[in-house]
Amino acid sequence: MLSILLLVPLLGAALIGFLPFGMTPKLSRKVALVVASIAFLWTVVISSQFNPGETNQQFTEFLPWIDALGLNYYLGIDGLSLPLLLLNGLLTWIAIDSTDENIARPRFYYSLLLLLNAGVTGAFMAQDLLLFFLFYEIELIPLYFLIAIWGGERRGYAATKFLIYTAVSGIMILASFLGMVWLSGSSSFALDALNTSVLSVETQVLLLLGILIGFGIKIPLVPLHTWLPDAHVEASTPISVLLAGVLLKLGTYGLLRFGMNLLPNGWSYVAPVLATWAVISVLYGASCAIAQNDMKKMVAYSSVGHMGYVLLAAAAATPLSVLGCIMQMISHGLISALLFLLVGIVYKKTGTRDLGVLQGLLNPERGMPVIGSLMVLGVMASAGIPGMVGFISEFIIFRGSFAVFPVQTLLSMIGTGLTAVYFLILMNRAFFGRLSPQVVNLPRVSWGDRIPAVVLAVLIVIFGVQPNWLVRWTEPTMTTMVNIPTPVATVSFVKEKTKT
Repeated sequence: MLSILLLVPLLGAALIGFLPFGMTPKLSRKVALVVASIAFLWTVVISSQFNPGETNQQFTEFLPWIDALGLNYYLGIDGLSLPLLLLNGLLTWIAIDSTDENIARPRFYYSLLLLLNAGVTGAFMAQDLLLFFLFYEIELIPLYFLIAIWGGERRGYAATKFLIYTAVSGIMILASFLGMVWLSGSSSFALDALNTSVLSVETQVLLLLGILIGFGIKIPLVPLHTWLPDAHVEASTPISVLLAGVLLKLGTYGLLRFGMNLLPNGWSYVAPVLATWAVISVLYGASCAIAQNDMKKMVAYSSVGHMGYVLLAAAAATPLSVLGCIMQMISHGLISALLFLLVGIVYKKTGTRDLGVLQGLLNPERGMPVIGSLMVLGVMASAGIPGMVGFISEFIIFRGSFAVFPVQTLLSMIGTGLTAVYFLILMNRAFFGRLSPQVVNLPRVSWGDRIPAVVLAVLIVIFGVQPNWLVRWTEPTMTTMVNIPTPVATVSFVKEKTKT
């Protein structure tokens, strides 16, 4: 069943990219939408047969591949990966649907989008360290071209910077993976064959350095974040939706799956440092967002801050805080996708994202009242207003982390207040007041542009009002991940020294 999630987008990409005749731009778009719809609906079918109470990997597929390397085609899903697969399928469909119908080189573009979907899907399902790494690197290729070819004026610089950072990320991750297998004496890269409990705390900490730096680049965490604002600003709207909504989650997913889960003793030792690192990312990202005049760059820096909450919760590693990790990943995916989508519509209709130029877009007659209303909902959700998914995810994180790291949790909570500040600045400058004379006679926003944003807005409210529909899939798995012999995130450096 899981291989179908890989084969459908791969075959779709091949059909669009290599069919020698008859594939017009309009037909390419329709085929891409059909393929993305099939992949997403198949994920829904799998979720309907998923047993939330089962904490082991489900729907597993195993096929020996390269015995000499210990590499196997080994797939499976659990409560951590299933919600992310659904998010990936949904946002891929939205990215294709929100693409300009007159985009240049459409066949190549849609093929890359589907290839990107397959790479991310494979990474979330891989139960083999080396197989995960292969999928992790595969998604780099289409994303590089999607930024470099269809990006803004500085697209070459942004794409190259992204490529260099992600290449370093891959090197660090691969080094840690090789170290885990070699030092633990395992004969393969399969996750269930690894016995990392034989590794000393010092060894686990050393391996964690590669994991933290590698996935810290992908998340991204300060100071490894500098590629993200450039990539977002230069990328087209659909690519920004996927980048913020899904691709950053590969980093947080990797921290939980391969860091906290595989190296628990080392994770416990460095947890106080991770919690402090999270605070720095939260406050720095929010502070940088306040200073921006570009709407898109402001939303990009908000991602740096909000992903820091995931690191805080993972550092605390209590059942409740780790549950908040997956909630925050899904929450941020939906909210950031909505915000980037709306900023893209504003830019498309006005030709600018400059907060010094935009004003009065909520004007009911000559502005964008529907887009403005959706933006109000999006910024409220990002700021953690009750009744929306952003509130419940951050509340769970703070509630689960406070008992372990009270000071860091309180400092991170300041970030929610700063989020309200910079988004109030955005709303006040761009949407309230009298319509700016520089942007008059705005084209009408069609319902084709509005529908993807409305879908995301509805999901944000639904999961905010009824979070149990999401929690029920993930809680057993996340509780099991922290149910390990060594108490995670309670070992301070002082206590460790006393024990020895």
